[in-house]
Amino acid sequence: MPRHSHRSRTRRRNRGRFGPLFKLLCVIGVIVALTVGATVFFRVERVTVTGGQRYTQEEIIAASGIELGDNLYSLNKVRIDRNIRTTLPYVGDLTINRALPSTILITVTEWEAVAQVAVPDPEQVAALQTARLEEDPDAEPVQTAQEPWLISVGGKLLEPAPADSGAIVVSGLIPVAPQAGSMLEVPEEEKTRLEALTALLKALEGEGVLEEISAIRLESTQLVARYAGRFDVKMKLNGDFRYDVRLMQAIREQMEQRDGENASGSMDLTRSKAVYSPNKVTSP
Repeated sequence: MPRHSHRSRTRRRNRGRFGPLFKLLCVIGVIVALTVGATVFFRVERVTVTGGQRYTQEEIIAASGIELGDNLYSLNKVRIDRNIRTTLPYVGDLTINRALPSTILITVTEWEAVAQVAVPDPEQVAALQTARLEEDPDAEPVQTAQEPWLISVGGKLLEPAPADSGAIVVSGLIPVAPQAGSMLEVPEEEKTRLEALTALLKALEGEGVLEEISAIRLESTQLVARYAGRFDVKMKLNGDFRYDVRLMQAIREQMEQRDGENASGSMDLTRSKAVYSPNKVTSP
């Protein structure tokens, strides 16, 4: 009887000793089974694209690099996103989702070309090159734009602007090494101008008046926007553009009520109080 009790206690000790190891092996087995299952069974059989207008579904899928038969869970979403945005510069917002058991869903929102950055003034470019050489005599010449470039509201370079482009003409910037799909880059001393430009474009878009702006000239401390083909509007580079755009619209409405729908002039919004100067009407 004592011998039987001794054997029972030994078996219980053995079970207690190997219990954690058995549980660990079970967990590992489950993980291996799930991994093998995902590798073997979850293969890409279909890729669907929604939201594309400029680009076809086939173009977007080709740019993504996804191949039928790829493992659904080993796809690198970051790389796919980068591939599409780099190859297809008009792609803005982009989401990539898995739909079990075998589908990839890609949803895109495309940018619109709202502005075109004009070819920089040769004198500005020459001054930039001279300043670079003064800082570093061995510096390579800065590669600048040789043709106007279309950009999105956020400042993404889309493509060289065609001759018949109706996008807002932007002057006063020197685009450096422009490349479709990348963000507009300018010399360090022009960063403030670029930030002001994108902030203004977003404010104009938010107020629904992008199409009424035909040109924006960026200067050292201010910008001048051509509005409705009849008004020149000055704004500070560091101003509150959402407020300025609303004020610009309000002044136009007031002047058209006073002087008629063909009222024209200049608005100076850089002062503490806005100043409007009507254009002089010449007698026939």
